[in-house]
Amino acid sequence: MEDNAAPQPSALTKYARPALIVGAVIAVVCIALLIIIFALDSFNAAAYSVSGKSVNDATDEAREIRELYSGARIGGIIALVASGVVAVAAAVVLYLNRGASPIDEDDDGEDYDLDDLTGR
Repeated sequence: MEDNAAPQPSALTKYARPALIVGAVIAVVCIALLIIIFALDSFNAAAYSVSGKSVNDATDEAREIRELYSGARIGGIIALVASGVVAVAAAVVLYLNRGASPIDEDDDGEDYDLDDLTGR
């Protein structure tokens, strides 16, 4: 085995790129979910207030409307924070290991140019 001055990638580096992608996708989906929940809450409040009532009233009906999407909102926020933490952690791992690349065992040091590949 040869000594190589280049740092070797850690085992986490193999999983960091997929974790970054998954974390970013889940964060985008959670943001879209929270925007939809906000729109639905606004619509429900507007529809409820058409008859002159307010969602801020102390009635059971107003409380039910206020709490209608609270579970989805809390779940969306928790998933957004968790996916953000995963994405940031994966980005940090990738940044710290940016110079480390796996050693290519099949590389014999030869360089090929276009003439070699086209047969000229």
